[in-house]
Amino acid sequence: MYLKAGLSSNPLASRDPLAWRSRAVARILLFTGSVVLIGMVSASHAQSPIDEDFDDQHKPWQEIAAQFPAAPLEENLLPFDVSATTAQSFAIDEKSLMVGPDGVVRYTMVAKSLSGAKTVSYEGIRCQSFEKKLYAFGHAEGSWSRSRRDSWEPIARNAANRQHAVLAMDYLCENRVVAGNAEKMAERIRRKRPLNSRSDHF
Repeated sequence: MYLKAGLSSNPLASRDPLAWRSRAVARILLFTGSVVLIGMVSASHAQSPIDEDFDDQHKPWQEIAAQFPAAPLEENLLPFDVSATTAQSFAIDEKSLMVGPDGVVRYTMVAKSLSGAKTVSYEGIRCQSFEKKLYAFGHAEGSWSRSRRDSWEPIARNAANRQHAVLAMDYLCENRVVAGNAEKMAERIRRKRPLNSRSDHF
């Protein structure tokens, strides 16, 4: 038996071309719908950037290891006012001032008493929790000794020695957020331009 030119050898097509085409279209639509459905399911399980940001907010905070800076030099010290009644003067070593990837502002503080005695300490302030940490004490020859109080403590606003509160609220933090980078912080201290009008209201 010979086939006529232009006709398919498919027996269904030879019997009823419309039915065969309908079934073919139905199969194509069914396949396309399955692919779309699979894509939708995959997309529903994929995490969007917003979801990732939301998850990051709930990850536990982790502090990085502190690296001790070089000993402070007199020409790099940035003095800041604490109170007219304080018995000490305070300054920050500009070269040591840094903002870590963990959100901690670290710096070397130099405190001098009226008699000339000097205390050098390497410290950190965490704006988010309004806490301070004493990492180490500096020695005259430039070495460091780790502090035994190597833990975070709340910053006292009304303490007699409120240098940390002044430093945090006037120069380093704003609404419990790090106020810019180290360069901006140093510039505020250098020009004596605090974020707040005065610190006496603590």
